[in-house]
Amino acid sequence: MEAVHASVLSKRWIDVWTSITGLQFNDTFHCFGKKMQREQFVYFVNRVLLHLANSSIQSFSLCLTCYHYDSPQVSAWISSILERGIQKLHIQCADKVLFPSHSLFSCSTLVQLVLQMRCTLSVPISACLPNLQNLSISGIRLVNESPTHSGDVILSFPVLKVFEARGCEWLTKQNISIEAPLLQRFSIAIWRSLLNESYKIAIKVFVPCLTDFSYEGDLQQDILLNSSSILRASVVIVIDEDNKDRMEKLGFQLHKLLAQIREVERLKLFFYKVLMHAKDIFTHLPAFGRLTCLQLNEITGEALVNILHNSPILNTLVLQNGVSELNKDVLTSASVPQCFLSSLKVFQFKGFNVHEHELLLAKFVLANAAVLERMTICTAFWLRYSDIDMEKVKEQILSFPKRSSFVMIEFSHFNSS
Repeated sequence: MEAVHASVLSKRWIDVWTSITGLQFNDTFHCFGKKMQREQFVYFVNRVLLHLANSSIQSFSLCLTCYHYDSPQVSAWISSILERGIQKLHIQCADKVLFPSHSLFSCSTLVQLVLQMRCTLSVPISACLPNLQNLSISGIRLVNESPTHSGDVILSFPVLKVFEARGCEWLTKQNISIEAPLLQRFSIAIWRSLLNESYKIAIKVFVPCLTDFSYEGDLQQDILLNSSSILRASVVIVIDEDNKDRMEKLGFQLHKLLAQIREVERLKLFFYKVLMHAKDIFTHLPAFGRLTCLQLNEITGEALVNILHNSPILNTLVLQNGVSELNKDVLTSASVPQCFLSSLKVFQFKGFNVHEHELLLAKFVLANAAVLERMTICTAFWLRYSDIDMEKVKEQILSFPKRSSFVMIEFSHFNSS
């Protein structure tokens, strides 16, 4: 855009700017210190694309968040670019757009694709984007162009390395198989609340080289991973409290997901308003034989003990926002986890509220972690304004019996950011 503006000031630029290979249009940009009106912006984009009709555009970015646009107009811009052998395409649009699906799946030159928009993408029963390396979509509604097809919808990405999908509606009626032999990172955020109950599909991911996996959702959508190479995983479960009928199935659904990533070395496992309604969610857990770093939030004491018993070589344990509840009998009757005896070296307690059950947990860890090197306790933000004498709390914790003779205990204020 800057090159085009410069052509107004210098005749030398009139022919030069037409040779550029990257375009970035943003309706929030200012021209000569003044914001362009919608009609001016549309005219400007049309003129540029017309002048560059015979040019090879490698990178195209379109951000439409300020005004409302005619869907056919935006669709025509995208089609025009896709038909020119584009390599990098980034579209951000606040309005609903009729996306040119056929042009997209026919564009074999795409290397990077980012779609942040509300549109319907008609997916063929079999598609291949041979050069795509990075794919990020959000807000997309995926449907099948052949709804009566009985087999899986197969999406092939021979060189794809990163796949990210957030808040998309998977409405193909058929299972979706993603074949990406070089994929390294797979991230998906999906909720059944976005779907019609008739669309109970599975997303199958065939990814032998996957190292990073991220899931956020309500465990109502089957994610089937065909990979044993995952090293780092993040699982965030968010469920509407009103759907208590689903809570009974959570244990099975969680086990089904975690069993596929049991070989991870680093795991983030977060629950929001779940454990208070599904206390037995950790009753049946796979063994995490290679897990060395575990991050948890809103965990109950019983659930914590269960997962520790299934993590024999755990090195680092991070509790975000402490523990929600802990029965003293759970600790007194529980056998000491294997990781406490041989591998746990770092324990971080974030959001420490000085509740009695939290002090019990700190005491239990110090008394049983034989090789513990560092315990970090980050007090909750609200304690800064409370009447609790934190110096006495520190003295109490420091006085707890310690099995490890070289453990260092640190205290700090918890910063939620």
